[in-house]
Amino acid sequence: MFLDNNIYLGLADEGRVFLPLNMANRHGLVAGASGTGKTITMKVMAESFSDAGVPVFLCDAKGDVSGLCAPGKQSDSMEKRIDKFGIRDSFEYKGYPVTFWDIYQQGGHPVRITVSDMGPDLLARILDLTPAQEGVMNIIFRIADDKGLKLIDLKDLRAMVSYVDEHKKEFAVEYGNITTQSLGGISRALLPLEDQGGDLFFGEPALDMADWMRCDENGKGMVNILDCVKLMQNPKLYTSFLLWMLSELFETLPEEGDMEKPKLVFFFDEAHMLFSDAPKALVQKVEQVVKLIRSKGVGIYFVTQSPGDIPDSVLAQLSHRVQHALRAYTPAERKAVRVAAQSFRENPAFKTEDLICELGVGKALVSCLNEEGVPQMVQHTSIICPQSLMAAADEASRSAALMKDGMEKYDETVDNESAYEVLTEKAAEEEKAAEEAEAAEKAAKEEEKRLAKEEKEREKAEAKRQKELERQEEKRRKAAEKRKEKIQKELMDVGVKALKRGLLNTLLKR
Repeated sequence: MFLDNNIYLGLADEGRVFLPLNMANRHGLVAGASGTGKTITMKVMAESFSDAGVPVFLCDAKGDVSGLCAPGKQSDSMEKRIDKFGIRDSFEYKGYPVTFWDIYQQGGHPVRITVSDMGPDLLARILDLTPAQEGVMNIIFRIADDKGLKLIDLKDLRAMVSYVDEHKKEFAVEYGNITTQSLGGISRALLPLEDQGGDLFFGEPALDMADWMRCDENGKGMVNILDCVKLMQNPKLYTSFLLWMLSELFETLPEEGDMEKPKLVFFFDEAHMLFSDAPKALVQKVEQVVKLIRSKGVGIYFVTQSPGDIPDSVLAQLSHRVQHALRAYTPAERKAVRVAAQSFRENPAFKTEDLICELGVGKALVSCLNEEGVPQMVQHTSIICPQSLMAAADEASRSAALMKDGMEKYDETVDNESAYEVLTEKAAEEEKAAEEAEAAEKAAKEEEKRLAKEEKEREKAEAKRQKELERQEEKRRKAAEKRKEKIQKELMDVGVKALKRGLLNTLLKR
């Protein structure tokens, strides 16, 4: 509950336990074994931040946080708790302004980003690429930028991989060596991401982080709930989302210094799943963000079973601690209890290590910074009751929240022209041009054959004509020779006759 400009967490023997609003961006931890009440603590804190006008983001790992959108239900036990905490005059059963989100587009508005938003470095870390493959991934993004090709979804990235593979010899001089093995490795690495829903996560309209930092018309901070029930079963996609989100916040928000209240508060429920077998890149990014994002007005709270679930480098940055009961049946668990107890500023009224194992449901050891930033003594605290529904919201309440949150702009996928369409069209044009060239070549060959055939026929006709001419010429020659012979014969006959007549006349005269 938000009271006197503080987050009223609960009641201890020493009095009310508060988390000062101006210290809320110093981050925190809510830990405890299953069933000890840490989810209720998270909901109480989320309600308080919303009442203070601070937007909230929650990872709903089990599906039981959605009740924030609906009023709580009156009961005898609730009425007793209201009186116990002295909040009868200020308490009311009420729902909070909630926006539901779901990467799988089932339980809330879609969450999408573009491949370009993710960038080659983060994408390479998520896909666990080798240094050589990471270098090729950077080349792919550079070529896309240089050629004005937008990388929006995974089919764009696959189209670029194929395009670069087809033209790698051309690109090698300007961008460096590009091997088929590296391109194949990138294609293989994309398969698990696609199988886990990457085709839903990468696309447009892309999420604008400003839409997570809204207040409603009454000034209450919007509670953004991401449905992670299915998402956490797909670690590649979950990691992709978290890496992008933390990087986006860190890179886009301006430095603010100390503020009266945070701009945004994050709660990561079941945080042990976030760090269990997490890529080193994710742990490094979370550590970097936790250390530096405080000055940008963002508070981060991890909700998990044991403080040991959080890497020491991150745990050291968490100033506010709410420790519910831990179970200590094994030596490792007893060690975890001892470590958790040592993280608190000691209270002489009790032995922290012993009390951690004896806490009842709804009880916790709480230590927060005071308004000057000094850690307060740990206090045995009864956590205040939430004003919203403790259970999961029904479908009617969820649907009502979805209809009035103003985020319907994300509901329909937009498939703008990007690398896939451009390269597909270019490939179609090249194929068409190749077909036309092939057809032209075929036509040219046919024309060449036709011309050759005509030439052959002309040569044949010419040869025939020439032969006919030669035959006619021979015929004329023979005819001329015959005429000549005839003439000669006739001349000879005439001559012989003349000679005979001359001889005869001569003889007669004698």
